[in-house]
Amino acid sequence: MNDQDQRPVYMDHAATTFMKPEVLAAMAPYFSRHFGNPSSLYRFARESRKGVEEARAQVAAALGAEPEEVYFCAGGSEADNWAIKGVAAAAKKKGDHIVTSAIEHHAVLHPCEALEKQGFSVTYLPVDRYGRVDPGDVEDAITERTILVSVMTANNEIGTIQPVAAIGRVAHDHGVLFHTDAVQAVGAVPIDVDDMGIDLLSLSGHKFYGPKGTGALYIRRGTRIENLVHGGGQERGRRAGTENVPGIVGLGRAIELATADIEGHNRRIAAMRDRLIREVLSEVPDTRLNGHPTERLSNNANFSFRYVEGESILLLLDAHGICASTGSACSSASLEPSHVLLATGLPHEEAHGSLRLTLGDANTEDDVDYVLSVLPEVIGRLRQISPLTPAGGRVQEAD
Repeated sequence: MNDQDQRPVYMDHAATTFMKPEVLAAMAPYFSRHFGNPSSLYRFARESRKGVEEARAQVAAALGAEPEEVYFCAGGSEADNWAIKGVAAAAKKKGDHIVTSAIEHHAVLHPCEALEKQGFSVTYLPVDRYGRVDPGDVEDAITERTILVSVMTANNEIGTIQPVAAIGRVAHDHGVLFHTDAVQAVGAVPIDVDDMGIDLLSLSGHKFYGPKGTGALYIRRGTRIENLVHGGGQERGRRAGTENVPGIVGLGRAIELATADIEGHNRRIAAMRDRLIREVLSEVPDTRLNGHPTERLSNNANFSFRYVEGESILLLLDAHGICASTGSACSSASLEPSHVLLATGLPHEEAHGSLRLTLGDANTEDDVDYVLSVLPEVIGRLRQISPLTPAGGRVQEAD
């Protein structure tokens, strides 16, 4: 079989996922038949409002929350911005200090940087070589001026799962609110906001087979937070703008499907991931697995290949029909190495040679076979022409 005959192998599910047919079917009536504005009072609009409230209940059930604690917005980035800027605005008389980690998504880091320009102080916690935050470091960083701790549930690049419940306990022991960016975790990590001590949680529909441009922020009842988007009185006066009814309905159905059997889903996906990791490390010398070896997302395999550039790996894989990433999708066009990999202590030159493969529901063992047949050859070719490869160094020979 020629490479051109190989169907595309999509292994970039951390960037985005396809929309499941069941989700599209749930959304369809709200594009046409039930197109009423859910904020209107007449009967025609009530069908739209019913769809929104059903989705709210679906999201709440997936998080162990109450429906009135769920607020819809346009995606994970908006939810992160709302959580961080909203708490900062509401609590500025109490304090001006935020604790976060060095490996957060830019949707958390950039709002924190914006607040620093307004006079707030931010502590960016280090991580260990696996990308994990030490809850003890969180406790040491908290001061009497701390108003928020924000640590992601699972990292989007290296897949490391954080000790969220322990961090939540530390924050609450000091009377500090705890926010977690769970964009990568929903559908892969069981979440209960009460058990995990979470006060605010961000999620995004397109990461778990829902529509793009949809998201939600969980806000624990009683949490003081200012609005981010001002205008009308939608979302019980918390988030202005006419509701994206089809998108919200789709998000609700998607999260219901994604959380129906997390254990079974993880078991199937992790088996392919583990085989991928095992054979790449075995077949390709001078290769490192990034992230925690066991406390990681079931679909994530992130490697660093010495002597090669990640962008070149992507281009050659794409020529073979394989879709992957060198890091987070939002920064994959950047020539700068991943801030996440650098934070784990990876040398600058090795961070440049990273590859993220993230599996999804449609991937099969045949896909893994194909990637394993192509990737060693791709790395071997690149190392043969790389000026970084040492003379006589151990490299994978191309066929």
